[in-house]
Amino acid sequence: MTAQDRRRRGDSQERGTVTAEAAIVLPVIAAFCLVLVWMVSLGISEVLTVDAARDAARAVARGEDQASATRIAERTAPDGAVVSFAQSAGIVTATVSVRVSAPGWLLAPMPAVTLGSSSTVEVESGAPPTL
Repeated sequence: MTAQDRRRRGDSQERGTVTAEAAIVLPVIAAFCLVLVWMVSLGISEVLTVDAARDAARAVARGEDQASATRIAERTAPDGAVVSFAQSAGIVTATVSVRVSAPGWLLAPMPAVTLGSSSTVEVESGAPPTL
């Protein structure tokens, strides 16, 4: 058999290598996609906590009470968020933290992560002290 005949028929030792490589690579790609989806989910939750902290700090700076500002923050924040406030020298700081678990539809165990954001705003002139 000549080298040209072997090229036409294919070398029998290389048969099935594409299948074996795909069997190894496809689960790695699937795992990477699941991690990527989890990271995007965390990013969305982080943006929501930043927005909630900002909304709560602005509400207190305008003169709203702490309970009202907490309700405003909870509308924006992910479920289970904890809102806290601090005020000193005309500055209000609102902190929002939340423990985020992986969505159930991921079908893979991912670790829960605690996210937190704070926002500091100067109290508006003429606003009544609320804290």
